[in-house]
Amino acid sequence: MAEENRIVLRNTGKIDPENIEDYISAGGYEAFKKAAGIKPTEIIDEIIESGLRGRGGAGFSTGLKERFTSEACLRCDDRFIICNADEGEPGTFKDRIIIENDPHIFLEGMLIAARAILATRGYVYIRGEYSLSIRRLEKAIEDMRKKGILGVKFPGNEVPFDIEIKKGAGSYLCGEELTLLESLEGKRGYPRIKPPFPAEKGLWGAPTLVNNVETFACLPSIISNGQEWYRSFGTEKSPGTKIFTISGKVKNPGYYEVEMGTTLRTLIFGFAGGMTEGSRFKSALLGGAAGTFADSSVLDYSLEYDSFREMGITLGSGAIIVMDESVEIADMLNSILRFFEHESCGKCVPCRAGSRQLLLTMQEIMNGKSGNGGAVKRLVEQAEFMEKTSLCPLGQSHILPIRSAVRFFPDLK
Repeated sequence: MAEENRIVLRNTGKIDPENIEDYISAGGYEAFKKAAGIKPTEIIDEIIESGLRGRGGAGFSTGLKERFTSEACLRCDDRFIICNADEGEPGTFKDRIIIENDPHIFLEGMLIAARAILATRGYVYIRGEYSLSIRRLEKAIEDMRKKGILGVKFPGNEVPFDIEIKKGAGSYLCGEELTLLESLEGKRGYPRIKPPFPAEKGLWGAPTLVNNVETFACLPSIISNGQEWYRSFGTEKSPGTKIFTISGKVKNPGYYEVEMGTTLRTLIFGFAGGMTEGSRFKSALLGGAAGTFADSSVLDYSLEYDSFREMGITLGSGAIIVMDESVEIADMLNSILRFFEHESCGKCVPCRAGSRQLLLTMQEIMNGKSGNGGAVKRLVEQAEFMEKTSLCPLGQSHILPIRSAVRFFPDLK
């Protein structure tokens, strides 16, 4: 069986996640000590040079995001750092795995990023259903305060830095960073118009750095070992490792941390043990509901941001839902569109009305009315219009599963 390359999950199964001493014994918080002794700009430069890209789905440079926030901070007294742990994408559970098995690794990453931008406050916005994750996170933060790791003043910043937990209320839309900020401020989870972006005007109008759990969890290893070490993993444009969560018709569903550039075939037929007995591979939904379908023609392509984006496929947050020949793609697509309609906040007309219209058009296709060819064409056209006119990524995401389903399975079967 293929072996994982664990960087983020290196302590999983080896330490007690509720014992800070175990984490410290495994080298925990040494990276933060190192970061505390160098200039914030040096931290940012190291992260930029490492090539780390956001592991939440967009794949934007983590270091550049820090630099933009840091530059905006020069004009403000308050600056915030937020960890997005509102993991609502169907098929995705990597952040839950990190928090439940090693909460300190991403909290240390938050401290490093906070030092880089001289943040005055940190927040973890976490999915309310993650009860075990929340309990272990609360314990970890409490232990950090007792150890004097939290509540300290960074050199150059006289405000003691601390981290608070904010529980989400189940809205899928609040996984989007601008909507998350609205919720964190105590408002209804409605999206904001951008620009401005959070780096310039985020939480309560102050510069704000928002990253997800896995992204923050990469930082301690980069600071400890250096950007050249980190670049020895993965590919030139997508360095490092990525946690993929695999579910569906495979023998060994679960989570696997592998180098970027690993093929889909290796993940499914190597790490996940292949298809279940008597089943044959038909498709994989990559990136969850707001992701893309792919057939067997992409099994041997490298899983990395740029090459997949060029093919019109997204990696998203790393969810891979595997389907066999018993699955009707139309049924899967219908479930996705029903999910989107339910989760639409209704703020903008294109998404509010469009989500419903797409679902009705999908029903026509499944019932064989009006000729599937015409209905499929309307389905794509409607989704393309929503992509161009919707306010937030939810309304802009319908086109991804629709276009890829039509591309790989033109008869939608």
